[in-house]
Amino acid sequence: MESTLSIQNLVIKFKLRGQTLTAIRDISLDLYKGESLAIVGESGSGKSVLVKSIMGLLDKNGYIDSGKILYNGHDLAKFKTEKDWLKIRGKQIAMVTQDPMTSLNPLKTVGKQIEESVVLHQNLKGKEAYEKTLQLLRDVGIHEVERRYKQYPHEFSGGMRQRIVIAIAVACNPDVLICDEPTTALDVTIQAQILQLLTNLQQKYGLSTIYITHDLGVVAKVADRIAVMYAGDIIEVGKTDEVFFNAKHPYTWALISSLPQLGEKGEELYSIKGTPPNLFKEIKGDAFAPRNQYALKIDFVERPPFFKVSDTHFARTWLLDLKAPKVEPPKVLQAFFEEGRRYANE
Repeated sequence: MESTLSIQNLVIKFKLRGQTLTAIRDISLDLYKGESLAIVGESGSGKSVLVKSIMGLLDKNGYIDSGKILYNGHDLAKFKTEKDWLKIRGKQIAMVTQDPMTSLNPLKTVGKQIEESVVLHQNLKGKEAYEKTLQLLRDVGIHEVERRYKQYPHEFSGGMRQRIVIAIAVACNPDVLICDEPTTALDVTIQAQILQLLTNLQQKYGLSTIYITHDLGVVAKVADRIAVMYAGDIIEVGKTDEVFFNAKHPYTWALISSLPQLGEKGEELYSIKGTPPNLFKEIKGDAFAPRNQYALKIDFVERPPFFKVSDTHFARTWLLDLKAPKVEPPKVLQAFFEEGRRYANE
């Protein structure tokens, strides 16, 4: 498959109070043309930092220490100035944030805000720009577009504002659309509508999409592939069915076990014991080892390589080494995996 974006051995650090925090630890990941890739993990795992580096939006105390971000003949990791980033940001790589109210200007009509992107990135003016803006409003499911064009953000509901933010991103006519927790602030029924909308837009405009989320329910509905992050590292990556129904890393097992639908009546919902490691300190071995009931001695000493499960599925766990003892997933997951694989084969 053709790669649209390729991240290679990326290391991102932050300077904080005289100390150095390593937020992204030697990550490599490809985004393929036309695919939908979900990056999942606990809060603080580095998901948002990773995508901010792709957009050139790292905080001032953050920097790329080493590695490459290859896109369209450019190494984005080498970009230093805002002038460099303006060639890419918006026009080729656009972003939908989780809080539309912080993205929209309360003093401008929503129509004008979408039209600004159309004029800037599609080189349309006057009536052509206006008509394109109305078309984008229709594309994101807004009715009575002429009237809505003249309204302000406070006159829209949360779900409608998210649609406007999506329209602004798509108006940039990008190749890559990054959606950072796009449904977090919305209720369940509106979430489903927004996810379906994003899927429709991806197909219509041929977008390559990255979803950042901690909600595995969202992932199941929209993603072609999943990358699981923990403590600034990608520990498992594969097609959605592979990661959901044939997960190999104990952290992925723990994430799936946390799904409410796997809980039993009268029992406490599963939660992952312990806390993530301190990223100010050097991490030896597998970062998840102190919280992992299946950890081997080597997990505390040496970082595992990526072991190949299939041509599209890889996991960074010593449990896949030929010398490792055979360890089965928790019983609740075994039943879930069997049911999922049976459903996938029907």
